[in-house]
Amino acid sequence: MTAPPAPGVAAPRAVIADDEPLLLESLARALARAWPELSIAAACTDGEAALAAIRRERPDVAFLDIRMPGRTGLQVAGAAAGDPAAPLWVFVTAYDEHALDAFDREAVDYLLKPLDDERLARTVARLQSRLAAGQSPAPPPDGHAPALSAMQIARLAELLGQAGGAPPLRWLRASLRDEVRLVAIDDVVAFEAADKYLRVLTREDEALVRLPLKNLLERLPPDEFWQIHRGTVVRVREIARTTRTLTGKRVVHLRSRPERFEVSRAFAHLFRAD
Repeated sequence: MTAPPAPGVAAPRAVIADDEPLLLESLARALARAWPELSIAAACTDGEAALAAIRRERPDVAFLDIRMPGRTGLQVAGAAAGDPAAPLWVFVTAYDEHALDAFDREAVDYLLKPLDDERLARTVARLQSRLAAGQSPAPPPDGHAPALSAMQIARLAELLGQAGGAPPLRWLRASLRDEVRLVAIDDVVAFEAADKYLRVLTREDEALVRLPLKNLLERLPPDEFWQIHRGTVVRVREIARTTRTLTGKRVVHLRSRPERFEVSRAFAHLFRAD
């Protein structure tokens, strides 16, 4: 339970940003539960819009997805780093635990996708403590920086680059009937394991690649694709809805293809209602 703002104290305001509308809505709902007093001043789907909203709205807090079109969340923070009215930053990311060590080293708060209510509650409590102490830009007592310097932003980007391993995959050489074609990852709707191959599904066609799914996952943009089964990966923005079978299994329906994919129990948490 969060404490209401003191009499005469303005309610805190936030800008939130994620290029996936479903995840943006999920973040807004999760914040409404964890921090009812927080007002969402703007919800943005790209980095340029987020930066403009931060400069216009002067929010107390900004929750930014790291990977967004236009500017990344880190680039948005870097552009606003010299502003004395810069908000407290929280980065929302799908990076794994090893990459997240970079955030801890730079004393920056983060939320891991899919959002966890307990982690969000701890983050909210820290933010409330800093705002109550009037920390902008004075350093907080718990050692976490309320604002980021340009040097910290650059260092954080460097550390994440080191932790991320191989660069994201942008193209695949795939067999399409009697041809070999280059398939852009941006065009892919889903991947499905098929014996020694992977089916690569685009909106209009499909092809085969001889590549283990595990190796593919290491190089896919983690904010854009979800693994929903041991042998299935789907693009998040292509998920139209999920339904349940008579036996209780959850099934994913895509926006641009007729295939339906079963969600295994290990990945069911991705589709729990907020």
